[in-house]
This record gives sequence, structure tokens and C-alpha cells, in this order.
Amino acid sequence: MTEIWSGFVRAIELIISLDPEVMEIAGKSLMISVTSTLLASLICLPLASLIHFNRFVGKRLLINFIQTLYSLPTVVVGLFVFVFFSRAGPLGGLDIMFTPTLMVIGQVFLILPILLGLIISALGGVDRPLIDTAFSLGASSFQAAVIILREARYAVVAAIIMGFSRAISEVGLAIMVGGNIKGFTRVLTTAISLETSKGELELSIALGIILLAIALIVNLALNRLQQR
Repeated sequence: MTEIWSGFVRAIELIISLDPEVMEIAGKSLMISVTSTLLASLICLPLASLIHFNRFVGKRLLINFIQTLYSLPTVVVGLFVFVFFSRAGPLGGLDIMFTPTLMVIGQVFLILPILLGLIISALGGVDRPLIDTAFSLGASSFQAAVIILREARYAVVAAIIMGFSRAISEVGLAIMVGGNIKGFTRVLTTAISLETSKGELELSIALGIILLAIALIVNLALNRLQQR
């Protein structure tokens, strides 16, 4: 118990003193997760609108499949990304294995189903009379989609926040395609795993506190949006 308490105290000291290693790991983690969330959002917003506003055979089955992928294990995504981008894989020529770039790509694939499914649900929650009114006033399909997206903006932003939470908290994919290289691909979750296995509790606890703080901020933001 004494060791844990001393580790906690030392962790607070590392955070207050803005320890370079701690700040570098936290910054790298935020950079990768924010980038992947923004890219996934740019893909999912038009794709979700396309799925929601069109009728086609198998639409309900497609949505059910997307929702099933919410619980897709990170190591499975990591495996497929590793296979495709390894030197022996079809995209191995890009030579981006064990780089932040591939970590971003992997996280994009990881959070795509979550963002896509939640944004479709957000669009489906808009009152039908609003849509009918927009069309009756002469709005085009694109204009109606913009109006509905604006109406569902809080739910859409909440979906994006959920995607970010999934990205920053995953560990399996980051280790498999990033390699946990110090100063290059090491992020909060992989650093916590490594330092704990080495018995470096002070650094592990410091990084854990930062990760919990980020999770708390994200949760508060999500609750605020849900209230609105």
C-alpha cells in the first residue's frame, strides 16, 4: 500500500512539473486520436446521410451489420491493418508500418462503425414533419439533408465524442501497428501497459491520471450535449 501511495504522489509531481516524457506521450496520444476522429467524421457524415436519406434493398440489414461492429475488438482491427500494411501485404509498399500515420488509419477503421451507426440514429431521430416541411417549401435533397444535420447537430457531436473516446482508450491496435516506440508511436494506453510491466508505477499512475482526466472531460462534454 505504501508503494502505491508513493507512486501516486510521484505521479502528481510528474504532472505538476510538466515532465517532458509524460507530456510527450499525452500529446502524441491526443494528436493521433483527434486526427483519426476528424478523418472518420469527414467520412461518416456524408456516408450516414447517403444511407439514411435513400431507400434500397437490404438497408435495415446494413444498419444492423454496422451496429454489430460497435463491439469489434481492437486486436481484430489491428490484425487486418497489420496484414494489409506489412511488407508482405498488398499495401506494404507504402512503408508506413509502425508509424503514427498507420495508427491513425487503424483508429479510423476502428471508430467508423460507431460514428456511422450513431450518426444514422441521430438523423433518424429528427421529427418527420420537419423533413416534410422542408420539401414542401421547395428544398432540394441536399438542402433538406443540411437542415436535418443542423437539427441533429447535438446528437451528431455526441457521436463524434463517443468515437474519440473509443480511439483514445484502445490499446491492442496501437501496440500491433504502432509498435510502442518511445518518442515516436508511444501513446497513453501502450505506455501504461509497458511501464506497469516494468514496475514503473509512478509513470504508469501519472499517465493513468491523465487518461482518466481526458475521459472525465469527454464525459462532461457528452452530458452537456445530451442536456441540450
